[in-house]
Amino acid sequence: MAGILVLAKIENGVPSRSTLELLGAAHRLATGLQEPVCAGLLGQGDAGVLYSYGVEIVYRMDHPLLKEYQADLHLRALEQIAQAAEPRVMLLSGDSMGRDLAARLAFRLQAGIVTDVIDIDVQASEKAPRFMRPAYGGKAIAVMAPRVVPIVATLKPRTFDMAASVGEGHGREVPVEAPLDPGQARTRLVERVQEETTGVKLEDARVVVSGGRGLGGPDGFSLLVELARVLKGAVGASRAATDAGWVPSSMQVGQTGKTVSPDLYIAVGISGATQHVAGISGAKTIVAINTDPESSIFKVAHLGIVGDYKTILPPLSAKCRELMGG
Repeated sequence: MAGILVLAKIENGVPSRSTLELLGAAHRLATGLQEPVCAGLLGQGDAGVLYSYGVEIVYRMDHPLLKEYQADLHLRALEQIAQAAEPRVMLLSGDSMGRDLAARLAFRLQAGIVTDVIDIDVQASEKAPRFMRPAYGGKAIAVMAPRVVPIVATLKPRTFDMAASVGEGHGREVPVEAPLDPGQARTRLVERVQEETTGVKLEDARVVVSGGRGLGGPDGFSLLVELARVLKGAVGASRAATDAGWVPSSMQVGQTGKTVSPDLYIAVGISGATQHVAGISGAKTIVAINTDPESSIFKVAHLGIVGDYKTILPPLSAKCRELMGG
């Protein structure tokens, strides 16, 4: 059969945010192509929660070796699911797992591939899917129309609207089997270290306060933490700050870091390199604070403040605290 197949994840009994974003994009394609939306599910999870988001068929492979992510084993499993579903388009999240699997999967399936997709549509005259992705470091948008099917595409996180529930849905589950054994994995998980996080996650925050090289060192982030706490937001950083070891790499925002789409993004001491701007393109309002009036960040900011962050942030935090009543 043909259709749109998404790689789904079930977390705590509900589809993950990345899965809902994939389903939102899948339904846009399905409407234009007039084809069904299906899901591939590796491991355990209630397939019924996917039916309520318009999924018609869930192809599931459940195996003990799929409990922890192993690229070689997950690739074999996903290849079997693709062969069973025979989709026209396969959508994966552009997270670390999706980026790891997409190119390998496309090679196995002899498929077309598009990465870092930020928008999609269907060419009405030919009923062919088109994918938009950043080019030249985010300075242009490339429109890709692969002529080879199936098509494997990774979607840039936080750039697509999440699918809405359609209420109680109905579908069917198709079990998929494949011989898996530990010897097929060329790597093995030795230890998992979970980084401790407090407050709202960076990717989900409605307000993000980020710092860059202009902070001059790690101590400057204390002022950002205070402002983010007042605004009930999260703290991010540019690659320059994480490369310098001032903050963990998990806080990096940008093309090679995390993509954020907050209502408010405050860039403090960040020059505005295209790689960083690519990660904040979904922000509704961008405020830049920088001592250099010629800084590139002011070209994308909705509001710019030229000055020393050390004199600007304390009164800004105090005023926000007053306005928010605490």
